[in-house]
Amino acid sequence: MGEVLSIDAPGRVSLAEEKTPDVPEGGFRVVTAYSGVSAGTELTYVKGDNPYLGASWDPALGLFLPGTPSADYPVRGIGYMQVGEVVETRTRAVRVGARVAMTYGHRTEYVADPLKDRFVELPDDLDPLLGVYVAHMGPICANGLLHAAADLHGAAVRDLGDGVRGRRVAVVGAGVVGLVTASFALARGAAEVVVVDETPSRLEVAAALGAGGLGAGGLGAGELDAGDLGAGGQPAGEDPAVELKRRWRHGQDDRGADVVFQCRGRTRALALGLRLLRPQGTLIDLAFYTEGAREVRLGEEFHHNGLSLRCAQIGRVPRGLAHAWDRERLSYETIALLRERGSLLREHLVTDVADFADAPRLLADLAARRRHTLQAVLRHDSSSVLRHDVDDESR
Repeated sequence: MGEVLSIDAPGRVSLAEEKTPDVPEGGFRVVTAYSGVSAGTELTYVKGDNPYLGASWDPALGLFLPGTPSADYPVRGIGYMQVGEVVETRTRAVRVGARVAMTYGHRTEYVADPLKDRFVELPDDLDPLLGVYVAHMGPICANGLLHAAADLHGAAVRDLGDGVRGRRVAVVGAGVVGLVTASFALARGAAEVVVVDETPSRLEVAAALGAGGLGAGGLGAGELDAGDLGAGGQPAGEDPAVELKRRWRHGQDDRGADVVFQCRGRTRALALGLRLLRPQGTLIDLAFYTEGAREVRLGEEFHHNGLSLRCAQIGRVPRGLAHAWDRERLSYETIALLRERGSLLREHLVTDVADFADAPRLLADLAARRRHTLQAVLRHDSSSVLRHDVDDESR
């Protein structure tokens, strides 16, 4: 028997027993070593504001429609940052003892089918804890850079850095997505990278990773009243767009970031990102919004500066690039980044490592804002699962 994280209702999280099936011909079994926590997507289920909980997603139409919700409680198997060890295999696709990055959710073990389940074998020289970024989180951020490259070069993109090399880059939001995206931009030759966030400690992390930082009061705090907002929806008296545009000059009446990566799931962050752009600049949006868009004022900078907004979600790479830039390539770009900057990310980005048994309390505390973290990683002692199997066989 294994265990799986179960979100039983808004604010209620537990661990549930889960029987792992026998390994079929062609499959393999993985025992979890590390499981990274997404403080964005996963917490929307804990808080109860994920759109799948209130509407039916029609993949053919690409629409959320009224009807039976696509997800209901208990929600199990969420999570997309797993690293495990192969302990049993009936396929030549992977060997026993291999360390693999996968996306099978917060559970202690998993039986995989290599024809259905994506896995990336981790090289021996990579810290296995950092492997939580390889299957999905790293590709999310790399795909943001790929969209910036496609914005400049269309289908002629040759390198992940084609959209940032030699350019001035702003990143809004110093969470995991923002900081990994900033690290990609720095590693791929951006002239300068500035991270904008309201939390001084997170700006210190950005600085430790090699990026500049700008404060943005109220960007991620609770809801602001309309009277607290100045032009563009920004807190009155605190406007990082003015400071950035004073620094980044391209020509007369041409100031601001060449490209902005918006990585914070707040519409006021999107509004700020548009204000940071130079005229005819592009904002690459990697955020997940679950609220309205009161602060996004399309009649102001978006209209008058002729800006572009591109949504970069991991489900799609830019049109015309799928043949050359599949998820596997984005994973190997992530491995290259971790080889180059992994020690910095391990030291400054991974702030919490908790035992798997503590997962329910950790997620509930994060959702209720009783606890704050950058990257939390659940650590699982694989020997406990192996002992359970031995005990089961002895009975």
